[in-house]
This record gives sequence, structure tokens and C-alpha cells, in this order.
Amino acid sequence: MILVTGGAGFIGSNFVLDWLAGSGEPVVNVDKLTYAGNRANLAALEGDARHRFVQGDIGDRALMDSLLAEHRPRAIVNFAAESHVDRSIHGAEDFIATNIVGTFRLLEAARGYWAGLPADEKAAFRFLHVSTDEVYGTLSPDAPAFTEEHVYEPNSPYSASKAASDHLVRAWHHTHGLPVLTTNCSNNYGPYHFPEKLIPLMIVNALAGKPLPVYGDGQQVRDWLYVTDHC
Repeated sequence: MILVTGGAGFIGSNFVLDWLAGSGEPVVNVDKLTYAGNRANLAALEGDARHRFVQGDIGDRALMDSLLAEHRPRAIVNFAAESHVDRSIHGAEDFIATNIVGTFRLLEAARGYWAGLPADEKAAFRFLHVSTDEVYGTLSPDAPAFTEEHVYEPNSPYSASKAASDHLVRAWHHTHGLPVLTTNCSNNYGPYHFPEKLIPLMIVNALAGKPLPVYGDGQQVRDWLYVTDHC
């Protein structure tokens, strides 16, 4: 059993679908179902006993404690996040609440659960935190690609909140010993992509004959990762 957070969102739902297509191991899927979460992404799993969906917030400590105690997962895969740069500029509070406070509360629930596991299960347990390369800031046109050794230089409220969550995950490992992994992926694209993101937005606007909005001065270059490859 694994527990996935944010599993009705774009990347999370693709992960859950891929996981269950290639594995018999059950998934408990927790998603708050904000504007970016969509149960329809998971329609193929209706009636599948391997998938249990729970509408809930990673910041709800009592809920997370209860789910961990009931299902005893061997891993937590944390996709739950607010993830849109423009939305973070216009209103950062949700990003602080979910990405920082929510991650903190999830880490504390995980730590309490992990500490009580038998020695063999404790050794095998993992907390996988899915982050973004935006925590590293912006590259100059001739700079080499980011690596995990790059200095954190977040430039938006979104990337700053994700950087903070990465630091919390790292601290819970070094302070408490919680076995964690953090991934910092580039921009994803593919099925179930929310239409405010660049690629689906451009396609939808073009089909409707609407203007194609360009971010900043239009000089930014993005590295794209197909969501199934990421999963």
C-alpha cells in the first residue's frame, strides 16, 4: 500500500493511473479537490478495489494520522501543491498554506507514523516529495542545465513556497531521520493538463481564435518533460 497526495491533479492522477496499470499494489489517494483537482481524471479507476479516494487536505493532521494508522502505507508520495506562478503573484496565501504549512503537517504525521513502525518496516519506509526545478531560479541563455547541486534562487511566491517545502523535507530527514526523497522536475505536459498552463492554454486559445498570451518578454526557454516519463 502507498499513500499518494494530490492524486486527482495533473501529475498526481497520471502517476496513480500508471502505478495501478503496472502494479497490483493498492493506492490511497488524498486530494483536496481545489480548482486544479478533478475526479474525472480518475474515472478509469471507478470500482477498482485497489484505489481508495479520500477528499481531504494534507494540512488536516487528524485526517492524515487516521489514514496512516488505518492503511499503514510503505511510502508516501506527495504531489499535493499549489503550482501556478501567476496565481501565486496575485494571491500567495494559498501557496503558503498548502506548500509550506501543509507539507509541515504531512511531515509531522509521517514522522509520527514512521516512528511507531516495526524495525523492518521503518527501514523500508520512504517519503517522496515531488518538487520543481523552479526552486533554482532562472538560467541565463548560455548557462548549463540545473543540477541538484545548484543554489536555490526562487523568484516567485510559488517557487519560494516550494523551496521552503523542500527545506522542510530535508530538515525532517537530518533532524528526525525520516527517510525522504525529493525530486525537482522540469515543466510537465500531457493528459489532464490543467488548461491555464502554457501548452493547453495556447492550444485552446488558438482553436478559439483568441490571443496567445506571452509571459514576460517572451524570451524565456522551458524544458518540457512528458508527464508519463516523469511518473
